[in-house]
Amino acid sequence: MTSPATAHPSARTLGELRASGHVQRTIKDEIRNNLLTALRSGTNPWPGIVGFETTVIPQLERALLAGHDVVMLGERGQGKTRLLRTLVGLLDEWTPVIEGAELNEHPYEPITPASIRKAANLQDDLPIEWKHRSERYAEKLATPDTSVGDLVGDVDPMKVAEGRSLGDPETIHFGLIPRAHRGIVAINELPDLAERIQVSMLNVMEERDIQVRGYSLRLPLDVMLMASANPEDYTNRGRIITPLKDRFGAEIRTHYPLELDDETAVIEQEADLVATVPSFITEILARFTRYVRDHPSVDQRSGISARFAIAGAETVAAAALHRATIVGEESAVARVVDLESVIEVLRGKVEFESGEEGREMEILEHLLRKATADTVRAHLAGIDMAALVSALESGEPVVTGDRVTAKELLASIPAPDVTGPVVDAIAERLEATDDGERASALELALEGLFLARRIGKEADDSGQTIYG
Repeated sequence: MTSPATAHPSARTLGELRASGHVQRTIKDEIRNNLLTALRSGTNPWPGIVGFETTVIPQLERALLAGHDVVMLGERGQGKTRLLRTLVGLLDEWTPVIEGAELNEHPYEPITPASIRKAANLQDDLPIEWKHRSERYAEKLATPDTSVGDLVGDVDPMKVAEGRSLGDPETIHFGLIPRAHRGIVAINELPDLAERIQVSMLNVMEERDIQVRGYSLRLPLDVMLMASANPEDYTNRGRIITPLKDRFGAEIRTHYPLELDDETAVIEQEADLVATVPSFITEILARFTRYVRDHPSVDQRSGISARFAIAGAETVAAAALHRATIVGEESAVARVVDLESVIEVLRGKVEFESGEEGREMEILEHLLRKATADTVRAHLAGIDMAALVSALESGEPVVTGDRVTAKELLASIPAPDVTGPVVDAIAERLEATDDGERASALELALEGLFLARRIGKEADDSGQTIYG
């Protein structure tokens, strides 16, 4: 949510608000006007959204300009909720409401019986307060136990006990959607709502009123309803009923990042890293994610979330910090050896086809090696490593592992007078400056040589990896 950047206007009563020249706008007009203003000025109205610039964003902008309610369809981890939350930035920063009103009613247009009476009695002295746009976004995760009362409303027994009759509209306790009057309601995983609950939303979306039990309370609700869902063909949990789907003005499909650069950008933006992770390690994880996502042995209906790669980056960083703490390094820098910790952690995030039992680890390890080899080719192609290979063949092996410091790794390179220029060329290509980054770059080169079958590699029982 966006925090206040400026103080709210000074008007404190309806009369002062009228004198200020304030103009009332519906929520959809507000979003439309603010979106157009951003587009004209060249301001990005979608901060933090990566990979949707030419696909999803243009569709969403057209839907908002048309004033449509929108359902976002996409597999897990495609940024649907993140995209919906950015809509808050298209609202006016401050908007006036009747002070103490239950439904954030505009001072020019009270809609509940209590607010109507209050406005009639006080007229221009009607007190107002200002709501920040972050308070005008309501989000609900659809769960099987969600009730009509949660979304729309129900009779409040406490109000009845106070002496009001059951026919009194003021005995209603309003649900999430009416309370979001003049704001945005986002319902995540809409098909998980029971069909009878979805039916209760039909009037809200079309007639813009609510029906609670025996009441037919006409409230001209001003809400923009957004929803997210998995494509119906991909879920057995439920569906969006046809009348409700028909009431959404736009259905927009999201997708996973189409380009490798977008995949790495998402990782770098979202991962909370506790150590330095060189860009080529991030690239390996991005390639790995894309290979897993496209592999025929993986259940394509479940998808591979962007959280898969993000968790991988965070795990690699944690492994680097763990090593640095144990061996006493000043700075923690992730290395290729840390990628070995990723498979075990991420295994539970992948759903394989039923015929692949027992091969899960083998498949993931193969795809990680493939991602590493492709990254080596992308960054180190053209560097002559013959001197390094010859030195390893005739000299001592290079030992790395989760107990080997960067300095120890660099010092173990045989024939430094011969291999030094090669190591320098690798470090320069990968923009590695300090010892931690140089050791990480060297490990990438050694792993590339092993995958190209130019050197050998063994792992011993103590957790060390030996290249030679």
